Amino acid sequence: MLRRPGVLDWIRIGLLIAGAVFVATGLLPSADAEASIRRIAPLLLFLGSVIVLAELTKEAEVFDALATRMARVGRGDYRALFILCVAFASLTTMFLNLDTTAVLLTPVMLALAPKARIAPLPLAMTTVWLANTASLLLPVSNLTNLLAADRVALTPRGFVARMWVPQLAAIAVTMLFLWIFFWRRGARGADRYTPPGPAAIRDPVLATVTGIACLLFIAGILAGVHIQIAAAGAAAIAVAAYLWRDRSKLRPALIPWQLLVFVTGLFLVVPTLSRYGLSDLMTWLIGTGDGWVGALRAAATGASLSNLINNLPAYVAGETVVPKANHDQLLALLTGTNVGPVVAPWGSLATLIWFEWCRRRDVRVPMRTFLLTGAALAAVAVPATVGALFITG
Repeated sequence: MLRRPGVLDWIRIGLLIAGAVFVATGLLPSADAEASIRRIAPLLLFLGSVIVLAELTKEAEVFDALATRMARVGRGDYRALFILCVAFASLTTMFLNLDTTAVLLTPVMLALAPKARIAPLPLAMTTVWLANTASLLLPVSNLTNLLAADRVALTPRGFVARMWVPQLAAIAVTMLFLWIFFWRRGARGADRYTPPGPAAIRDPVLATVTGIACLLFIAGILAGVHIQIAAAGAAAIAVAAYLWRDRSKLRPALIPWQLLVFVTGLFLVVPTLSRYGLSDLMTWLIGTGDGWVGALRAAATGASLSNLINNLPAYVAGETVVPKANHDQLLALLTGTNVGPVVAPWGSLATLIWFEWCRRRDVRVPMRTFLLTGAALAAVAVPATVGALFITG
């Protein structure tokens, strides 16, 4: 909690200060500000709870054990490990949601690197890219999907029927770029890795209880429990276990204040911008055409704005100006806001959570590499996914 703030920390703090100034000066009416805070309160509870849950589960060495098992199954073959990691990240994102992938899977991937004695960056990039690009299949995969499914009146089965081909296209392009930039022989620097031996867990009781808490969290989501309630309940179980077994790990640094500050500021600043020209700008950028050109404009606008202000407010801002009858254009906008935010560190909440985990595990992510490779992926994946959307439509 007392570490020196970094550049991203100052951006988050500045965003919250700007939002507070907008409310204090009346640029954002207090009623609108209250509505925004009320809307994100469950999201803040989810973020805080799920990161505490994941951090305590990591301290219990559950992720180390999972990472060891994955490395052993790969048997030293980088190609097999690549397929395992892609499948794991994609399925977690599709059937849970992208934030769960960032929270629960990122530490597994980062724990795998020292176990298999390989560089952590390929594993980390696999997680963050697929947390975004694999979030198109189901309404629960991404909050934006829930908004879009309601807007176009698609049932979960209908949503899958409409989006499964675009989802395959997005994953295929992501796999190609992951292999070229991070996993091929010239990038990873070795022919094979050495599978580790069996994992030794320091406190099996803590590992068991926190592991059960994670499973209950996942089961709660699948059962239809509100995601913030499932996360808070699971985190409470993990905290209770540490109160019993090891209170020294319950420290203030567990609370992800940076993320909570950022999200709060975001939902004060974006509504203010919408009141003073953002909606008009979105209408000019997206247009009203429901054909191929209109879909590409919507997707490109959604992807670009996601990397400027975050994908959730970008989708909401775009949705308000897309004509209600333009279902293809709306789904193209959804494609841009889901697949496109892989360039900026704040493009999606999943990316923010991922950066938080990399910081906590002391994994260095070269910003130049992150920006350039993400831009290349978005430039190909977004139009490819929109093309698949139109072919199936």
